[in-house]
Amino acid sequence: MDIKSLEKLELNKILASAAGYANLGGGKRLVLECTPSSDIEEVRRRLALTRECDKLLYTYGIGKIQQFGDMGDILVRAQKRSVLSCAELLNVAGLLRAVRDAFTSIGKITDDSIKIIRSIADRLYFDRGLEEDITEKIINAESVSDRASEKLYSIRCKIKSLNERIRDKLSEYISGKNAEFLQDPIVTIRNDRYVIPVKAEHKSHIKGFIHDRSKTGATFFIEPEYVLELNNELIALTIDEKEEVEAILKSLSVRVGAQSAELQTDIEILSELDFRFALAEFGYALKCTEPKVNNRGYINIIKGRHPLIDKDKVVPVSLELGSGYKFLLLSGANTGGKTVTLKMCGLFCLMAACGLFIPAVEGSSVAVFDDVFCDIGDSQSIEESLSTFSSHIENIIKICKNVRMNSLVLIDELGGGTNPDEGQALAKAVVKKLLDAGCKGIVTTHFTPLKEFAYTVEGIENASMEFDATTLKPLYSIKIGLPGASNALAIARRLGMDEGILEDATGYLSEGARNFENVLRRAEESRIKTEAELAEANKLKREWQEKVEQANRITEDLNREREKITRTARSESRRIINERTEKAEEILSEIEEIFKKQNISESDLIRARTLKNRLDDAAYIDDGDNKKLNEFKPATAENIKPGVRVFIKPMETKGEIVSFNKTKGEAEVQCGSIKMHLKLKDLAVTGDDGVQPPARVKVVKNIPHTQPVLEINVLGLTVADAIYEVDNFIDRAVTDNLTEIKIIHGVGTGKLRSAIWEHLKKHKNVEAFRYGKYGEGETGVTFVTLN
Repeated sequence: MDIKSLEKLELNKILASAAGYANLGGGKRLVLECTPSSDIEEVRRRLALTRECDKLLYTYGIGKIQQFGDMGDILVRAQKRSVLSCAELLNVAGLLRAVRDAFTSIGKITDDSIKIIRSIADRLYFDRGLEEDITEKIINAESVSDRASEKLYSIRCKIKSLNERIRDKLSEYISGKNAEFLQDPIVTIRNDRYVIPVKAEHKSHIKGFIHDRSKTGATFFIEPEYVLELNNELIALTIDEKEEVEAILKSLSVRVGAQSAELQTDIEILSELDFRFALAEFGYALKCTEPKVNNRGYINIIKGRHPLIDKDKVVPVSLELGSGYKFLLLSGANTGGKTVTLKMCGLFCLMAACGLFIPAVEGSSVAVFDDVFCDIGDSQSIEESLSTFSSHIENIIKICKNVRMNSLVLIDELGGGTNPDEGQALAKAVVKKLLDAGCKGIVTTHFTPLKEFAYTVEGIENASMEFDATTLKPLYSIKIGLPGASNALAIARRLGMDEGILEDATGYLSEGARNFENVLRRAEESRIKTEAELAEANKLKREWQEKVEQANRITEDLNREREKITRTARSESRRIINERTEKAEEILSEIEEIFKKQNISESDLIRARTLKNRLDDAAYIDDGDNKKLNEFKPATAENIKPGVRVFIKPMETKGEIVSFNKTKGEAEVQCGSIKMHLKLKDLAVTGDDGVQPPARVKVVKNIPHTQPVLEINVLGLTVADAIYEVDNFIDRAVTDNLTEIKIIHGVGTGKLRSAIWEHLKKHKNVEAFRYGKYGEGETGVTFVTLN
């Protein structure tokens, strides 16, 4: 990869930002030293590592790699049998702890998608025994625990006891008759021995060894002779203590040295894991997604955000390259986002090649290139005496020499910085060279001839950064297929340039340039207007679709309500028929009882005749004139109106018209307390408007009467079939005017019972339900109370 191009695209800044998420110095170094790969399989492996780390961090809550102290050359010296200090051994313990934590936390995840990270973590080596020995025996960076060994514990106990004895002896000087000879009533230490401060004029009164004298000469620090042996014993114990501490440190150091090679490998593995976790955390912080990668040179960035622009200011940009065209010629107004888009395209490819996710919408694609070349910005070199143009041309020459088919080329303002005629001619030639090389790329320009050139050459497509002609502000959106107007004069006018200057500038433009810019401007305005109208049309379409869906829902609700009314009407009509049938049977039964008598009296005959007359009153459905059904007039749109009496054929009863809808051909009919909607074919006009005789029922003796079914058995059925049968059974029960029914479902696994209960909870005709009581079937049956 071209190093200068990587710097121009600011990959180093991205890596520096990602390095801030690493915990270890080795991890930070690996992030900063990361270079893009041109091998697509390696890129896919890097992205997979980042994906696995992201899952470990934010799905399973695995912590990052623990920090540990700087190891420096600790392991090398330990391998050479050097004795490590307490601080160095504690650093080793920190390393062992970090290794153990990484190994166990990653190893406990059973997700099969975590493969590569697990294979890396499985190579970690740790010695928990050594880790615990170090942490138990070493208190801090300067001291070893008393319990580090039995011998050390014994020595330190003796030292403590001897210290107390010496202090007790010396305290006699402080509080006894010799106190007047002391400069201060204290016990102090000189040359690791306990002494007392004696006034210079009284030094002959204290027998002992002089260790020191104050700067003024007024005080001598004397070790009294009767503590001399005790001090000697203390010094000996201190030497023993030092030797034992040295032995403990040496023992631990030897164990570290024996594992130095494995521990050095651990450091490298932890640095690698820390590096990968840092990339994942960087991607999460910037709300990045994993891109699809390919080696076809295809780039499709969906709402990409340049990661170095403030997240509150950055405007997402979408870009596609490498499908039907190899190059994009990007034009449009200054400050419209061309350069940012150019850099974002190259940067996203480089980020993916490093294993970084990109700040774009999921589903975005980037390509893996062998080389990425770019020429962006002012590269004037004072040291090399090169002008801006010369510096650009040197860069272009280098690109043209080294470009290959699988290269990405990004050039900002190709041919700029010199005579426009020569610049645009040179730009055409360079673009043709790049197209012939078969590479992919983006070129930005303001040259009108280069925009025209893009229409005549295969493999390159015009594109423009959108610009609001009304507000004269960029929209930061790319439109493929149409070049953009530079709008330099319009922008100058918005920024406040004098109108006289702008008029003169317009006059200096060539007629062709003016015409081309005007055409572009009008085309852009027309396109924006069309898109706005299309958006409005789509909005209206969505609104109408919502209204149609709402109307369909209302229709469904009405149909359900209609079915409910129909069921109610059928139930009511059946109830009326049953009542009248029962009355007729009672009358017939009384008549039969009368004629069964041996002696029939006159009063019996009168009673029988009376009963017969009552039976005749209910003998017909029609009115008192005994008109038959075929004598009724057919119902038509002309003779149906509110108040007209009609015969309802399906129910064989009469009703009265409430209203009539000619469009639907339906009449609303009042029948007793029930209202229903019926078609004209189901009605006949009786001709007795205004007269409402009692409804009559034709009765035939011995009409078979079917008793309502009070229970249903769904044992052995599937849940779906059982629910279907229960629904039909409840409908029949409502029609039969039942108030309680029984469902036999059995106990079994409880699946069928639970499904039926869940269904009953939502059923509109169910008021309550319960299990059977003792003797009723208990949990094998359900009793349902109907509305």
